[in-house]
Amino acid sequence: MTGQGASAPAPIPPNHIAKRGGDGIALRLIAPVMRLVEIPMLAFQRMLGINRLAWVFLAPNLVLFGLFAFLPVILNIAYATTGGANVLLVDRPFVGARNFALLSDCANYLDPNSCREDKFWRAVWNTTWFVTLQVGIMVAFSLLTAIVLNREIRARGFFRAVFFFPVLLSPVVVALIWKWILQREGVLNAFLDWTGVGGYNWLVDADWAFGWSVFLSVWAHMGFYTLILLAGLQAIPRDVYEAATMDRASPWRVFRRITLPLLSPTMLVVLVLALIKGVQTFDEVYAFTGGGPGTATTFIIQYIYEEGFAGAPRLFGLAAAASLLVAGVLVVLTLVQLWLNRRSANG
Repeated sequence: MTGQGASAPAPIPPNHIAKRGGDGIALRLIAPVMRLVEIPMLAFQRMLGINRLAWVFLAPNLVLFGLFAFLPVILNIAYATTGGANVLLVDRPFVGARNFALLSDCANYLDPNSCREDKFWRAVWNTTWFVTLQVGIMVAFSLLTAIVLNREIRARGFFRAVFFFPVLLSPVVVALIWKWILQREGVLNAFLDWTGVGGYNWLVDADWAFGWSVFLSVWAHMGFYTLILLAGLQAIPRDVYEAATMDRASPWRVFRRITLPLLSPTMLVVLVLALIKGVQTFDEVYAFTGGGPGTATTFIIQYIYEEGFAGAPRLFGLAAAASLLVAGVLVVLTLVQLWLNRRSANG
């Protein structure tokens, strides 16, 4: 008997009973399978101990990671230290560091014509200038675009989608679109002829071809880095900006004293990703200019591709040595950026 004034418990809805009944049936069906799985797991736990049991779950991922990450690196080192045009390692003679010596044989590293492998050093210098311009311009415009899109403006969602849209396109599609625009009978020259200015062979001139390659890469990838920086800006507490407004701080001072310091971890991610992507540029520029005119837009990855897969004979050892040098440079540059970021954070 309940006490006076006590209310009766609320009835359980029929659909809730049916739901619990369905869950119970599912559990009864799954329980035998789980018991079968539990038998080997308990055996592993007794043999390895609870602390080592995690390696059982990590083992499949480690095997796949080693198969598709570490094994190619080992094979690359093996090819870089062997010579000849044969594919099988057993048919390739060991040459040691001869491929690396060939790539570094230069009288003056600033003059590719003085190098034994002159095409490699032209590709190196083209890549250096390309990465410097592309990363600098892209990060600057991505930051400016992210700041604008972070404000309360009309059709903000539409403009965010517009800036991100090129990222969704295939690099080859991007290259073909801009090649269609910039070729001698393309859209841009048609417009210039209509205005009376006159067209120009944009992709035949070495300087213009290189400049348009930089523009093409920035246009294609800027939206991705804008999205990352926009996420970093939205993670900054609004209270900080409200306090700066109350102190009547100028917009430039707010940007320099608040936005940049709080955005520096995100900026580091963007710089590292942009640097790696810039050095690895190949498909879009190769489809856009083919590396020409001459070697004006031949970059390091294209050199590796042509030496190892498109040339005759196929110099796998030289291509592998060049790829290892590129990987080493990327590791060093990434470590330098991390060190500078840590130093600025501690200082």
